[in-house]
Amino acid sequence: MIAQARIAMIFAVLVSATLLLAPFQWAAIRWLPRRSGVLPHVWHRMARRLMGLRVEVVGGVPGQRPLLIVANHISWVDMVVLGSLLPVSFIAKSDVRSWPIAGWLAKMQNTVFIERGRRARAGSQAQDVAGRLARGGALVLFAEGTTGSGHRVLPFKSALFGAVDKVLGDGGCEYVTVQPVAIAYVRLHGLPLGRYHQARAAWPGDLALAPHLKSFLADGAHDVFVSLCEPIRVRAGDDRKELAERVRQRIRHDFTAAMRMQRAGDRAAACVSERLE
Repeated sequence: MIAQARIAMIFAVLVSATLLLAPFQWAAIRWLPRRSGVLPHVWHRMARRLMGLRVEVVGGVPGQRPLLIVANHISWVDMVVLGSLLPVSFIAKSDVRSWPIAGWLAKMQNTVFIERGRRARAGSQAQDVAGRLARGGALVLFAEGTTGSGHRVLPFKSALFGAVDKVLGDGGCEYVTVQPVAIAYVRLHGLPLGRYHQARAAWPGDLALAPHLKSFLADGAHDVFVSLCEPIRVRAGDDRKELAERVRQRIRHDFTAAMRMQRAGDRAAACVSERLE
């Protein structure tokens, strides 16, 4: 009963805030595109607090632009976490555009939609991303191309890293900053999630959104670890596949370290429990 009331309260507040901010956000996208990330940033900060997310951040976001933020992808919650840290827009698969409610919210976030798996369109889609970067936007790319189980970092798809080449070639920039970001869900109500309970936070791509949304909001009080890894300055001539792998290795390193710390805490808690028994 308490969980249902909590979910209802969260939805009521977010729906009210969304309806209030929507006209201003629409105007910002149309006439002030460089400022279109400000109101979504406010919305995500509000959502993060309502959902009970506690975010531990290590590292800092570089102020340089163009900026491409590349992160591992575990859940829809990742967007709330990253959107609450700084004003950003996201790169999402084109299917999201047609999703009820979520698709409209993505459009209001000024999301760049791409058709993954269509090689013929990879060049034009990279050009769209490059154009947004060249105009000073900070974009988030979930380079795995899907959400995972939360246990490991999946291989990266390198095609959209080609947008960096186009910015350097067409935009006249000396370099593009690529910011690797590792996200890990480590605790629930202060207790380590462990390997088994990662499913409470993770949203694999074949799982329906509504049930996971409901259960996640009912749980509340998740602790999220976010590592802003050492940024990479990319210059003309750098190989995109090598870049994708460098970024993945940095994310994988910090993600693995966070999970090891969580498991060590889990083992310590188990030992204490055994002694108390």
